[in-house]
Amino acid sequence: MTQVSEKECEILFDAPLMAEQERMIEAILFASSEPVSSRELDARLPPGCDAAEALVHLRRRYEGRGVTLVRIGDAYALRTAPDLGYLMQRETVETRKLSRAAIETLAIIAYHQPVTRAEIEEIRGVSVSRGTVDQLLDMEWIRFGRRRMTPGRPVTFVVTDTFLGHFGLETARDLPGLRELRAAGLLDSRLPPMSMPGAKSDEDEDDLPLKEGDQSELFEE
Repeated sequence: MTQVSEKECEILFDAPLMAEQERMIEAILFASSEPVSSRELDARLPPGCDAAEALVHLRRRYEGRGVTLVRIGDAYALRTAPDLGYLMQRETVETRKLSRAAIETLAIIAYHQPVTRAEIEEIRGVSVSRGTVDQLLDMEWIRFGRRRMTPGRPVTFVVTDTFLGHFGLETARDLPGLRELRAAGLLDSRLPPMSMPGAKSDEDEDDLPLKEGDQSELFEE
C-alpha cells in the first residue's frame, strides 16, 4: 500500500470549515485541566487546520460571555469571566499566607528574571533560605531557568505560567507597579522600594513595569 504524506493528505482532503475548527479547539480546551499551546492544538487538529486563526475567532466569540478564552504565556485556556468570580465564592478556599521573605523573593524574581540566588540576596540585602525557595517551587509559582554561563554555572529562577494564570496575566510584562501590588495584598507595605528595578521612591512607583529588555528571556528552554 502506498504511504501518503501529511502534505498529500492536505491536498486530498479539504480542511474543516473554520467554524468546525473553532468547535474542535473549544472541545479540547474544555476537556483539558491545563492550558494548551497553539502548537499542541495544531498537532491534534486534522490536516489543513489553522489553530492560530481559529483561536482568534474563538476568543472574539467568547467576548462578553460567562466563560472567556484567555492566553497564559504561549498557551490558551477557558476561564470564568473575571467579573463573575464572586459567584464561585461558595467554595471554601484555604489561604496560604506567604512570609515576608517569600513575598520579597517572589517579587524580585518576577521583576528581575532570570535571576540567581546570589542576585536575589544582593537585592534583598539578606540571605535567602532554602525553605523560602522551596515553598515557591512547591506552589509552582517559580521554576528553574537556564544556568548562567559564569563561574559555577549558577541556576536562575523565573516565574511560571501558573503564577501568570493565578493573577490573570498573559506575560510577565503585564506585571503591575508596586502600588497596585500592595493594594492587592501581594506586597507587604514594608517591602523596600529599591528591591524592585527602576524604583526610586513611593512617588515613582507608577513608573513600573520595567523598561523593555528588563524582562527578557522570561521562559527559557
